[in-house]
Amino acid sequence: MSAPRQRDDEAVQRYAEQFGNVLAETGWPRMSARAFAAILASEEGRLTAAELSERLKASPAAISGAVNYLMQLRLATREREPGSRRDVYVVQEDFWHESMMSQDRGLSRWEDILQQMLQVTGAGTASDRRIRATIGFIEFIKEEVEGLSERWIKRKAEIDARLDEEDSRGA
Repeated sequence: MSAPRQRDDEAVQRYAEQFGNVLAETGWPRMSARAFAAILASEEGRLTAAELSERLKASPAAISGAVNYLMQLRLATREREPGSRRDVYVVQEDFWHESMMSQDRGLSRWEDILQQMLQVTGAGTASDRRIRATIGFIEFIKEEVEGLSERWIKRKAEIDARLDEEDSRGA
């Protein structure tokens, strides 16, 4: 058994910043990526806007926009600190799964409007073909997401059991 690792706050912050940069390189808004990484890496998985502003050296307005984006994706939620007026932003336990399911609901909305568009494009036109192909792709992705979700729930239970076992051995 290896010795317990000690938290190195400076290194955690450095790696969180690197993770935020990688997310930004893949298309995330930069400040949202940095805020997400900071919350994720925080000891409690929760930070106030003031804490985010301080850690990221960013204005309150920039933090507000960043966390609103994260909340839209369901990667973070806003909670009220008990006995305070301050909001705290929290990474939920299964945030990736929640985000994926949120995106799946978005795909259904895309499909609905594309089905309506299909009714007016004219059968056999080039746009009709592109729209039907797009609908086919969305249907495929939705089916795959459903299967991924089912497999993730099983895998998450395995991961949780392993982490619980590791925690009980370390305690």
